[in-house]
Amino acid sequence: MNLAANEKSIGFIGAGIMGASLIRGLLNSSIKANQIYISEKNLERATEVTSQFSVENLSLSQITQKCEVIFLSVKPQDLENVLKEISGSLKNDALLISIAAGKTSNFIEGLLKSKNPVVRVMPNTPAQIGKGVSVISAGTFATKADLDLTKELLSSTGLVIEVEESQQDAVTAVSGSGPAYFFSFVESMIKSGVKLGLSEEIATKLAIGTIVGSAAMLQESGIDAATLRKNVTSPNGTTAAALEVFSKKKLDDIINEAMTAAKKRSQELA
Repeated sequence: MNLAANEKSIGFIGAGIMGASLIRGLLNSSIKANQIYISEKNLERATEVTSQFSVENLSLSQITQKCEVIFLSVKPQDLENVLKEISGSLKNDALLISIAAGKTSNFIEGLLKSKNPVVRVMPNTPAQIGKGVSVISAGTFATKADLDLTKELLSSTGLVIEVEESQQDAVTAVSGSGPAYFFSFVESMIKSGVKLGLSEEIATKLAIGTIVGSAAMLQESGIDAATLRKNVTSPNGTTAAALEVFSKKKLDDIINEAMTAAKKRSQELA
């Protein structure tokens, strides 16, 4: 693994939403389209991705023969069959980067015939616009160089954080599934705005603008969320009235229960 990232052939087994998001991020960095290959069994999806990114669709055996880095971006339930099929033809030093939710590096290593380095990654969908969060963990045979390469490849998609693999299920509950929580909250804000008399167009603009501005303020101000919340909440004011409803309905408990369910499901996928 001594080639620079921009000299490597990079394969994607599976080219769904997350796989395509990562391809887009790589192409926005120093990686060229002629370095990237996909193996996508859905021909309609393969045509869509190859046309959009000018990459080539190959068979699994061609991917393993050609690529020094392979992203495992299939659905978790499909990973075992894929690994069994590619195990015998992998280059011995090929780096496997798995984004299959819940699947551990031990699971992957146990299905390989060689001691390939494996890095487990939990990305999220804002990677599509370079605002994602990718959390990485080293497998048994992954070196610092493998982790550094993974960070380099993922850096164009947003923030990259390294944790112990034992924390990955919790990561899934926070950042992996997290975007959907915000989308759901915005949906509810829009629906309530319409019920309160706003047009859907205006309610949508207000809700999205508020979420975007608040997130930027949280990131850029250096002030923690609790303090920002207190700063905008006047005693006996409108915000206090709304937050009191959240408190009475035990919003903290609802969020904790939901995220615990996400973590549990990630563990079940292992």
